[in-house]
Amino acid sequence: YFAIKQRKKEKLNAKTYLENPPQVSIIVPAYNEEVNAVSSLENLLLCDYPFFDIIFIDDGSTDNTFKTVKAAFENNPKLKIFTKPNGGKASALNYGIEKTDANYVVCIDADTKLLPDAVKELMKNFADENVGAVAGSVKVGNLVNILTKWQSIEYTTSQNFDRKGFAYPNAITVIPGAIGAFKKEAIIKADGFTTDTLAEDCDITIRILKAGYIIANEPNAQAYTEAPETLKQFFKQRLRWTFGVMQTFWKHKDALFVIKYKALGWIALPDILLFKYIIPLLSPVGDFFMFVGLFSDSRAKIGKYYLIFLLIDTLIGGLAFFFEKEKPWKLFWLIPQRIIYRWLMMIVLFRSYRRAIKGELQSWGVLKRTGNVKDIEMVRA
Repeated sequence: YFAIKQRKKEKLNAKTYLENPPQVSIIVPAYNEEVNAVSSLENLLLCDYPFFDIIFIDDGSTDNTFKTVKAAFENNPKLKIFTKPNGGKASALNYGIEKTDANYVVCIDADTKLLPDAVKELMKNFADENVGAVAGSVKVGNLVNILTKWQSIEYTTSQNFDRKGFAYPNAITVIPGAIGAFKKEAIIKADGFTTDTLAEDCDITIRILKAGYIIANEPNAQAYTEAPETLKQFFKQRLRWTFGVMQTFWKHKDALFVIKYKALGWIALPDILLFKYIIPLLSPVGDFFMFVGLFSDSRAKIGKYYLIFLLIDTLIGGLAFFFEKEKPWKLFWLIPQRIIYRWLMMIVLFRSYRRAIKGELQSWGVLKRTGNVKDIEMVRA
């Protein structure tokens, strides 16, 4: 409902490019990204925004990230290259923000490639002075196997679709690390990126909401990222995400059902609790009993209701694909993705709960990169 309302709102209030575009710094933190860094920076230099520079921060990599980037771009006036002792992504982002005089920053991951107009699309949202940050749209750029194709469906039907819906009541809780724009004063007012959770993107978004700003959504600002290509890497990434958002929810539990925080307290945080940490534990059980029920005398009734459920899920997925202008053939994978994904995420949830109960800390970790994100024109084709 909110996603449809937001789409109508976007059509009625079409945003235009800024008449006097301000300077923007694109902040690129990196740790052991020698496979992707040069290619991603070459892509960023294609940006068609008139006033931008790129600040690359090597966060104490143990590979040749810094040497490779410095050798490729040392004399490029658009690029400022720094290295620092390892301190984590939030630390690297804060370091990069300190190195710029620009009043606006775009933060991206070092494995991400942007469409040339992405920064321009993000920035037009700041015509509204109440906007503190803008979330872009992330897509999977390495459709190399069934796992990455399933993640592509998830990005479209869950992450991007959810952000469109939550934009309507101003309840977006995650500006994706792959692409997000920030008013520098909003970051300062929110006390910068912090290192006390593994979901620094979720944490800074909630703190900007708490500071009274609007978090806008810009579906036309598109970024292509490298999704995990193996189950081992997938579990590693999702455990970090799930545990990090759990930490962030606990950190901001003071806003839950508090009138002062409006949609954050009454829509966004309850959604995190219910749909990320309670229902995902139960939904695989529903699949199991549905399967068992097919061998009972009620198989016809159970099968009918389950087919209705799958039909509704497919229709909503189709709506998300329509909004994102995605190719409909990808929906072929939707039903097996939904069923198997539920079990995969239940494993991730159990591991996250176990770590939380035992009081263990989860390190940031490093995903092994393959460099399989294609050039933008190849991805779009």
